[in-house]
Amino acid sequence: MIQRYTREKMGHIWSERNEFEQMLEVEILACEAQAELGTIPKEAAKVIREKANFDVERIHEIEKETNHDIISFVTAVGEYVGEEAKYIHLGLTSTDVKDTALGAMMKQACDIILEDLHTLRDVLRRRAAEFKYTPMVGRTHGIHGEPTTFGLKLCLWMAEIERDIERLEHAKKNVAVGKMSGAVGTYSVNDPYIEKYVCEKLGLEPVKIATQVIQRDRHAELCSTLAIIASTLDKIALEIRHLQRTEVREAEEYFSPKQKGSSAMPHKRNPITCERICGLARVVRGNAQAAMEDVALWHERDISHSSVERVILPDSTITVDYMLSLTIKVIDKLLVYPDNMMKNLELTGGLIFSQQILTALVDKGAVRDQAYRWVQRHAMARWLEGKDFKAGLKGDEDIKKYLTDEEIDHLFDPHRMLRHVDTIMARFGL
Repeated sequence: MIQRYTREKMGHIWSERNEFEQMLEVEILACEAQAELGTIPKEAAKVIREKANFDVERIHEIEKETNHDIISFVTAVGEYVGEEAKYIHLGLTSTDVKDTALGAMMKQACDIILEDLHTLRDVLRRRAAEFKYTPMVGRTHGIHGEPTTFGLKLCLWMAEIERDIERLEHAKKNVAVGKMSGAVGTYSVNDPYIEKYVCEKLGLEPVKIATQVIQRDRHAELCSTLAIIASTLDKIALEIRHLQRTEVREAEEYFSPKQKGSSAMPHKRNPITCERICGLARVVRGNAQAAMEDVALWHERDISHSSVERVILPDSTITVDYMLSLTIKVIDKLLVYPDNMMKNLELTGGLIFSQQILTALVDKGAVRDQAYRWVQRHAMARWLEGKDFKAGLKGDEDIKKYLTDEEIDHLFDPHRMLRHVDTIMARFGL
């Protein structure tokens, strides 16, 4: 219910009504700042604060004639205010209002996603602690490598989410800005105080310099950060999809008692949520590319970026918010099968201990390249002929010169290879 409410809040941020509400607040604050400067009567600013309002349908009606959204908005607001409406938008350009309102909206969106990220981090932390010592095989190139623990895997994801939080905090700082510096950014009509006043009231930072628009490298950073977050979630979901494969089955998405996996095959338990997460990540990454294209504009302003942002900013923030809610649910209810993890760990008959044998031989004085070939010939015999890897090592005359049977047995203990788990996870307070 909380996650649903959060998604509804994100949708509201990008609603037409909320955009007009943010723009209206910018206009009212600009009037109040001008009243403090003595540019307009203080009584007029008070009337504007009390009466200013709008009707979305009326704005649309006016826009059919003007073909200009901001003019239509200001005109519709003026119908509520009356005579004092002549002071609204005084000395402002459309983008002063539009970009400053957008800064407030992006800040609101970032706050929701940051809340999601903190929730996901906490869920990962809890489950990492739960499986801190649960051994499983680590895979490189999709092939068994050496033992790790499922807790370490979850901790790795948690660490990346923490970096995503840092990245988004930085991006939020760079988009939570406003400007009221006029047609080409020179304050040719308005005093810089108006910008300072408006931004302070909205919780935004005034940009140090602008043209008619706030520069779009800021927006590109936000969209790129959202793409990185989406890629983190893609990475997590892809790993779970692999772990859920029938041949692996070390972990899987929760499957409710009444859930159905296939219209044709009653036995199916498919990782559909993780597949959805992976698919949506592609959309967010594509939007980041579009945001990059918005950075270069003609001279002091064109509006080629505007139509793009109307799509990519709502889409990316809403999509990432949704992806995070899905990932939180997946991790929170993830079904984990330690017995299968151990079974798969032993699947290669001890090949995962090859480096331990190699290192021990070198430590005992063997030449590394020779020792590598001794171990490899028995590993290949296991791979290709199904021979017993440990028995082959124990029966090898070259290896016998350096290692006893007892020493080889000791080197085949996975827990020995995981003795630094506490050290790693202590770095994260686990």
